[in-house]
Amino acid sequence: MTHNPNSAGGRSPPLFISHGSPMTALEPREAGHFMQALGRQLDAQFGRPRAIVSVSAHSLAAPPSLWTGSRHPAIYDFGGFDPQLRRLRYETAGAAALADEVLDLAQQAGLQVHIQAHGGLDHGAWIPLRFIYPDADVPVLPLAFDPRARPAQQFELGQMLAPLAEQGVLIFCSGSITHNLGLVFGTGGPAPTIDAAELPACAAFRHWLQTRSAALDWPALLDYRAQAPFGREMHPSDEHFLPWYIAAGAGGASHPPQRIHASLTFASLAMDAYAFGPQAAPLATALRPPNAPL
Repeated sequence: MTHNPNSAGGRSPPLFISHGSPMTALEPREAGHFMQALGRQLDAQFGRPRAIVSVSAHSLAAPPSLWTGSRHPAIYDFGGFDPQLRRLRYETAGAAALADEVLDLAQQAGLQVHIQAHGGLDHGAWIPLRFIYPDADVPVLPLAFDPRARPAQQFELGQMLAPLAEQGVLIFCSGSITHNLGLVFGTGGPAPTIDAAELPACAAFRHWLQTRSAALDWPALLDYRAQAPFGREMHPSDEHFLPWYIAAGAGGASHPPQRIHASLTFASLAMDAYAFGPQAAPLATALRPPNAPL
């Protein structure tokens, strides 16, 4: 089937997706089913993008770097999981020409971005993309980000990418709304089951993020480690949350970030997803299940 870029609704909203455990690829649960529905809804509202700029918490570089390989196969950057995962395949074309556009934008913004002739999609990228675009028919330009940069600097990196969203490019960021693997693996005690009840600290952090987003409280959001309840407990290191700010910057500060999915695994590994920018609210409405306000 042929899709025209952004044929249905103009600018596609930048996205942040919590990718979860690699086992999501084999055991989709609520988040995997949401990602499948998201792909269908993106096509219906905005058309198939001409390319994707992919930012993943598992691809890091200082300074930020674009991967310009001609092909991007799945990278199996994990161990200790079901061997079936390594039999899954996902490979997209690269988008080297788009890298020139990004470099021009970076120069205009006074930001340093490098080029690496490298190919591949880490599991934070290929697992959700495999649900959203299962035919792997959209070229991808991975952008590895600097995890040492503060949330405000990540927001600026996203602002630099914003013009691409007006030109049929999907800004796709992947990480985790909460990410304390010590809690997930039960360090110091028994590990929680996948469907264990949510820890109060996780619930408080997720609620804070949603309410501060709705209020457009950017000073608080950009200072989350100091202001969010249990911010440091939910993110002992914050590389899995920083892509949220890149997507937010690409969407702009004028429109409230919209939570478009909320689910949980292992008591504290939240699978929430957000959309940003002027098209985020219509997308959230279209994805919202009946009688299930987000």
